[in-house]
Amino acid sequence: MRRVALVTLVVDDYDEAIRFYTEALGFRLVEDAPRPDGSRWVVVEPGTGGAGTGLLLARAKDEAQHGRIGDQTGGRVGFFLHTDDFARDHARMLASGVRFLEEPRHEPYGSVAVFEDLYGNRWDLLQPAAD
Repeated sequence: MRRVALVTLVVDDYDEAIRFYTEALGFRLVEDAPRPDGSRWVVVEPGTGGAGTGLLLARAKDEAQHGRIGDQTGGRVGFFLHTDDFARDHARMLASGVRFLEEPRHEPYGSVAVFEDLYGNRWDLLQPAAD
């Protein structure tokens, strides 16, 4: 079996990123380990089973990386958070201060709304339509 295990997300600060992803989005902190170079290996994931793709929260190390924070995909939606209960997660995220860029839409493929993470990266909150 093969799968994409981690996707790197460049962040400004480990602790503020952990807080946002765990508290505002409800992700689980999987790992937070110091590295010999002073950085940390920080992994969060949306589920609890470990079968999906996790995010490696990587603190920017130089000017070029700092310039990519919040714009890793050139302003496009770059991340897709699937849910089995759109209304529940949308309400919880709004209550946690997550900024949605649009009202929820109900498309043939499912219920969706675009939101931004704490740095401005765009995400879809998406409940796929039932098959």
